[in-house]
Amino acid sequence: MNDAGFIPQRKVYAYTQTINALPEEVFPLLCPVREAEWLDEWDYSMIYSVTGFAEPGAVFSTSSPGEQDTIWIVTKHDRQNMIVEFTRFTPFNRTCVLRIRAMQLNEACSSVDIEYVYVSFSEEGNDYLRNYSKDEFDKNMKFWEDSMNHYIATGTLLKKKK
Repeated sequence: MNDAGFIPQRKVYAYTQTINALPEEVFPLLCPVREAEWLDEWDYSMIYSVTGFAEPGAVFSTSSPGEQDTIWIVTKHDRQNMIVEFTRFTPFNRTCVLRIRAMQLNEACSSVDIEYVYVSFSEEGNDYLRNYSKDEFDKNMKFWEDSMNHYIATGTLLKKKK
């Protein structure tokens, strides 16, 4: 609690996807640039990257309706262990650490562990966390899983149903 009586909230959501490709094929897709190839409505602006792709220290932004730009930093990009971590900052609202790890499940599939750790730093952030349910999170992760599997199988984008 701070001096004004504000109590920040913390919420952790996790999901495991099964992707029909080996980790070596999945891991490069966990990048803001490559994500636009397979995730419908993904929109980003690259702010800084030496290679133009995800790498330690890369910075990009995204926007959502009703929110200011969210700033993302790639805080870990470990190709050897297939782990990527993003730290997000949504002004006047919340932070989030997103950790993703791709592991071989069998000879043709990967298990992709995803964890989002949110912390609010305003009443608006508390409202966001209060209203963002596990069911909504799971629905988003399932669409992400279906989208990546569709892209891997067809090379095309899976469109969201309107």
